[in-house]
Amino acid sequence: MIFTPVVLSMFFALGQPGSAASWTPSAAAVAVPDAGVIAAASAERAVAFLRSSQDKATGGWSVPKKPGQPHLPAITALVINGLLMQPGITAEDPAVARGIDYILSHQKPDGGIYDSILPSYNTAISISALARVDSDRARQAVAKGVAFLKNSQWGTATPAGVGGPGGAEAPQSVPETHPFFGGWGYGNRGRPDISNTAFALQALHDAEIPPDDPAFQRAVIFLQRMQMLEKDPAGKVVNEMPYAKGSRQGGFIYATAEDAKSVGAGQSFAGMIEETLDDGSKVSKLRAYGSATYLGFKSYLYAGLKMDDPRVRAVVEFLGKHYAVSQNPGLGTDGQYYYYVMMARALDASGLRTIETTDVAGRVVSRNWRTDLALQLAALQNPDGSFMSLDDRWMENNPDLITAYALLALQHARR
Repeated sequence: MIFTPVVLSMFFALGQPGSAASWTPSAAAVAVPDAGVIAAASAERAVAFLRSSQDKATGGWSVPKKPGQPHLPAITALVINGLLMQPGITAEDPAVARGIDYILSHQKPDGGIYDSILPSYNTAISISALARVDSDRARQAVAKGVAFLKNSQWGTATPAGVGGPGGAEAPQSVPETHPFFGGWGYGNRGRPDISNTAFALQALHDAEIPPDDPAFQRAVIFLQRMQMLEKDPAGKVVNEMPYAKGSRQGGFIYATAEDAKSVGAGQSFAGMIEETLDDGSKVSKLRAYGSATYLGFKSYLYAGLKMDDPRVRAVVEFLGKHYAVSQNPGLGTDGQYYYYVMMARALDASGLRTIETTDVAGRVVSRNWRTDLALQLAALQNPDGSFMSLDDRWMENNPDLITAYALLALQHARR
């Protein structure tokens, strides 16, 4: 079945003033179509677009056009990951094979997979794609890349491991008490963050590194310092950082500092929010938000935390309170497609079929996230299979990137 705009109009209410299209149930609809069917149809069209946009000269996607501009193998790796999740597509597919060659052409002697910038980011995302490839060449590249990532983690970083650019801002060996301990960063911000940490942990997970590996367990320490939850219900301290004192949000912020000069100050792209403390006083706190919280949720699960862990329960409660597919909660359209990937990966990993949410009337409503997400993405898809650009922040005006994000989200929604 092809979901044309006419067919979709039976199920969607399109448009949100000034931002994204959103899906709401139609009173005229007798039944909501199966999420797997919708996701499959959208994925097929996304695959067709990505095949058409592949760079003929290099086999990569979003390859720089001007000499001297850095290549970002991560974008190609996101595409390849999504393509290899598509039924019937294997590493022998000509487009995929060329994309794999492009990724591998950027592996350095130190194991990192990058050009001249963002070594951890590019390496992690490339590992996740190569982990789906059944070949000795790919396995060797993954093993070297994993070693590079482990050596690039704050707390254990070694000069041989960080290899690439960064200089004084490269990851360092720091004690467990340091706010940066256990994280990964871009290498040009002077501090780690939840995004790079989650990509690194995704890579380790995809490379079948076990949850009890020291890299995962060090990362849990960093993750807790980004969860806006001072204590769990039993009174055990979760986040000892000053910015989390008294907070009970349960969601995650972006980093434990804005840069190397603000260690321990915390950072949230969602700004501040007013919280009521136990004594009834009100105080302004860093605001937890959607994409960061799904990153933390997924990373906790990969590190071996169970769904009944108080830290995880607090995350799930936050996600239920702030459930949305029409925006990135707390950020609006900023990073919206990125949000969809992290939402789909986290919820797929959790095994949750539905999320308990609260509507405007205060009633508890159980939402089927796969259906909601599949319908939302179908509403945002262009006729050529690409996806509407909703915002230019974080490169989300790049059709290859946001289509790759959407394809990955669809692949998890259809499972």
